[in-house]
Amino acid sequence: MAPARFDAVDALRGSAMVWMTIFHFCFDLSHFGYWVQDFRNDPVWIGQRTVIVSLFLFCAGLGQAIAVHQGQGWDRFGRRWLQIAACALLVSAGSFAMFPRSFIYFGVLHAMAVMLPLARVTYGWGRWLWLAGGLALAMPWLAQWALSGPLTDWAVHFNARSLNWLGLVSRKPYTEDYVPLLPWLGVMWWGLASGRWWLERTPHGSPAGLPPVVSWLAPLGRWSLSYYMLHQPVLIGSLLLWGWWRGIAG
Repeated sequence: MAPARFDAVDALRGSAMVWMTIFHFCFDLSHFGYWVQDFRNDPVWIGQRTVIVSLFLFCAGLGQAIAVHQGQGWDRFGRRWLQIAACALLVSAGSFAMFPRSFIYFGVLHAMAVMLPLARVTYGWGRWLWLAGGLALAMPWLAQWALSGPLTDWAVHFNARSLNWLGLVSRKPYTEDYVPLLPWLGVMWWGLASGRWWLERTPHGSPAGLPPVVSWLAPLGRWSLSYYMLHQPVLIGSLLLWGWWRGIAG
């Protein structure tokens, strides 16, 4: 029998998908010169990206708590992990074609490919996950202080591409999407801890229903990886088609 779905988790992930789509559409508009915005420095856009990525990774932690609670084996986990890892490579290849100087080498899918096995093996930490998550969230700020002060000679190593995926950097790398292990593993750990807490208090681990006004988000959240991989080609293709049509119509 297929594992029961938790509509609330799927809907939360689905809401992140909708927000991400709007965000990326605005980014694409700026990239093609239709509505120029500063996505690298404007706190409005930076803040939105932070919330969107947090929702994705928090939901991933919730999902792992549910999967372990339902007895999901490593074989099923491994098949899903391979899909995520393969999609991460496709994102790198596609972004290199568009942005060769700032292609994505450690974005959200790359981060999930590293974090999900870590979440899986640390599920048994129980309440210690809250502390581990807090420490993970604090580590980049501590590293930035140390690499800008007493350990400044080490900064060149931690800022290099070979190690900057850890997140212990004194400056952010130039890339279109950067989701390092730290602090983001902390968000996934807190999602994992929240999932454990929730399942301990939900009778028999039964999924909760949703009000109709948000129920449409749940199916979107169930197909999040496919949607993630397809939405940008569709958005970019639509804008290219729009530009071509404007060119011949004008």
